[in-house]
Amino acid sequence: MTTTITGGTLPWATKPPPTTLPPAPTNERLSFAVDQFTGSGHPNRVWAVDFQFDSTTDGRPFKIVSIIDEYTRECLGDKVDRSITGEDLIDELDRIAAQRGTYPNVLRCDNGPELACAAMADWADGHVGLHFIPPGEPWRNGYVESFNSRIRDECLNINSFWSLAQARVVISDWKHDYNHHRRHSALGYQAPAHYAATCTHQ
Repeated sequence: MTTTITGGTLPWATKPPPTTLPPAPTNERLSFAVDQFTGSGHPNRVWAVDFQFDSTTDGRPFKIVSIIDEYTRECLGDKVDRSITGEDLIDELDRIAAQRGTYPNVLRCDNGPELACAAMADWADGHVGLHFIPPGEPWRNGYVESFNSRIRDECLNINSFWSLAQARVVISDWKHDYNHHRRHSALGYQAPAHYAATCTHQ
């Protein structure tokens, strides 16, 4: 049984997104209950979020946010920093929404402090459904967990990062390659960005 911050059936309430960002989707697009939600059926229905850590060679840690569109498998987030708070994550989500022209119906995530916080609850209220996976069950966020395993094995574990700036460039380059050149059998052996471009039900 999952818990939600935004409540049960999640009709679009009265809180619109900022005027510089794309409008919230219509009532029809959030007519399902988030606590009964299982999967995505079109682009931007579900974005999955997770974090992982690495460090520069001086021993200082840095944090990476991964945001995946579960339908297209695109990696949307590109934020790497020494610290990423709930407010920082909201800024990143707003940036992605402005870029894509829409918000997700649902944000699938764990109960980490950046996600189960008042700032995220206020941001999501009547705007985006929050679907929290049960504690200790990361496989319920399988798309982003699979992505994290790939970036760990293919990027983080084989590079030494001398600075935060270098880490940002290397990780961004890897994510670009993943989006534009990594073929997925589930996408008809297309790369995520190419598959997304062919989707007619945005």
